[in-house]
Amino acid sequence: SKLQWSTAISMMVFAWLFAAFWSVMPLLGWGEYDYEPLRTCCTLDYSKGDRNYITFLFALSIFNFMIPGFIMLTSYQSIHQKFKKSGHYKFNTGLPLKVLVICWGPYCLLCFYAAVENVMFISPKYRMIPAIIAKTVPTVDAFVYALGNENYRGGIWQFLTGQKTEKAEVDNKTK
Repeated sequence: SKLQWSTAISMMVFAWLFAAFWSVMPLLGWGEYDYEPLRTCCTLDYSKGDRNYITFLFALSIFNFMIPGFIMLTSYQSIHQKFKKSGHYKFNTGLPLKVLVICWGPYCLLCFYAAVENVMFISPKYRMIPAIIAKTVPTVDAFVYALGNENYRGGIWQFLTGQKTEKAEVDNKTK
């Protein structure tokens, strides 16, 4: 079934309100912002490691990393099962979750390590690497989706070259 506009708008409003809630909490005293190690922008202040930071970190990781990761895992598993039954594999269903874990994993590990130990002994340049990798997620996700889906790949190819891609036929079935 097609996604209705009212459902899409409701989902968009929920996403913005959810993001606003987690962004505003440090401004209201739960968690705290500070400059990143190279002082280019702000991040969570993981230098203190107090109870305020730890409770915010655990809630943030559960609601913004673990639950979305679980939803992605179960959703893409059901998509994979549907592809398996039909024999038409449109894209690698495991890739989006792998990108999430690879890009956000180092930052999460650094934040969790800061909950139990002092991370200030690590060079600021090395502490910046997980944050930079995490900030690449929107771009990497766009490439994963655009290049991982055969319909979008064909559209990109047509846009760049002006040529339509031909679908290969195998045993009178379109791939």
